[in-house]
Parts: sequence; C-alpha cells; structure tokens
Amino acid sequence: MIQIEKALELIQMFASGDADKAYDLLAEGYIQHNLAYGTGRDAFIGSVKYLASAPVKTTVKNIRAFEDHDKVFLHNVYNFTGAGEQVAFDIFRFNENGKIIEHWDNLTAKADVNPSGRSQIDNVAPVLDLDKTEANRQLVKDFLYDVMQGNNPQKTPDYFEGDTYIQHNTGIADGVSGLGAALEEMAKANIQMIYTTIHQVLAQGNYVLAVSEGSFGGKPTSYYDLWRVENGKIAEHWDVMETIADRSQWQNDNGKF
Repeated sequence: MIQIEKALELIQMFASGDADKAYDLLAEGYIQHNLAYGTGRDAFIGSVKYLASAPVKTTVKNIRAFEDHDKVFLHNVYNFTGAGEQVAFDIFRFNENGKIIEHWDNLTAKADVNPSGRSQIDNVAPVLDLDKTEANRQLVKDFLYDVMQGNNPQKTPDYFEGDTYIQHNTGIADGVSGLGAALEEMAKANIQMIYTTIHQVLAQGNYVLAVSEGSFGGKPTSYYDLWRVENGKIAEHWDVMETIADRSQWQNDNGKF
C-alpha cells in the first residue's frame, strides 16, 4: 500500500470507528502535533473509539492528496460528531518501515464563499509538472522570504502573471489587486499578519504547501498555505489559519510545529 493510501485509510477511521487498523498503520511512538490530543498510538486509538461512541457520526472527506518523499499532505473536510464542518490540512510523516510516525495539522471552520465566489476547497485539478517539483518549491521559499516575511516586498509583482491570482482565502478577492486591497484594509484596522518562521515547505509537481508560524492580530498563529504554480508563477492559493492554543491547554508537549 502506498503512503497516500495509508494516510487516507487512517483519517477514514474517524468516520468508521475501526481503531484496530491503527496498529497496522501507526508506529508505536507516533508523535502528535495537534495540541488538542495526546501523543502516541494508544492516544490516537482512544480518540477514534471516543468518536465512534458519539451519537452523531463523524464525517471525513478528502479533497486533495500529495506526496513528498517520506511525507503525505492532505486537504480535508471534517465534521467531528456533528459539531460543524472544518477545513483542514494534514501532514503525515512515515518511518523507514512504512508506518506513520508523526502528524501535523491546521483546522478552521468551513466558511461561506469569498468575495470572488470561491470556497476554501474548490478547483480540484490533477498534479502536473512533476519534473518541476524542486523549482516550484524554491519559488515558494523565495516568495515566503521576499513577500510574506516582508524582506523584499517590491518583488511581489515578479511572482505573478500580471494580476492573475485565484484566491480561496475566505476574506480576499481574486487577483494580486485583491490581495493588496485586503492587506490595505487590515493595515487600516491595525491588524498585522506576520510570518516569522517557515517550518516546512512540501511540494509535489505544481503544488506547494508551506507551514509557517507567526501572528495575526497579535495572536500566535499557524499558517498553512497551499499554492499552485503555473509556468513559474504563483497562480492559485488555498489556506488554513489557526490560532495556536495557550500552553496551558495543550494535551501534548510536542508543540504545534
């Protein structure tokens, strides 16, 4: 079974409640970075059993799935025990024995369409340009440094094909102009979106996922940004932002990143 299939089988346990399969898929020392859950394989199995016991079934829908060496990254929609749909990015790392050894994620409530009528999950398309994976990864790394971290903001136009930019962020319209207008409105409201540390940049073909740490409106924030690259330019963007819980609320000591 390939890594993507294993990761998809694992998340489907939240819906099926079949916790026994976890013994085949997870390493015993499974490291959990979702701060709302305990770490270790037994803690995962316990959470599956807990969800299975709820009166309302959990639903799981995978939107996109990608693979980058020993990691799989997924774009999903969850509804845990009927509490409401959440859009998520999940990352799973595999060990040398093909077992899932580590997990990171970011979740946010599913929202209405943005000013351009786009949802957080639409525009599903196949992975292309596998031979350009590393070039696209580097492009996004440079974009994060120059633009998102504010080191060379004057280079912003270099990363786009004119004003073409398909946007799935819940509050921002299409186009580089839409992004600029949103940032201008935030500045007027004295809301700063700060990217301090880039923790992971995963890529497969024309899709690149960046995991970053920073703050939004003064609150510690985890940013998961997925970009689609076309002809060496950034063409499309999906994201999930999550406020990082206070340390007193953590259920494990592994940290968010």
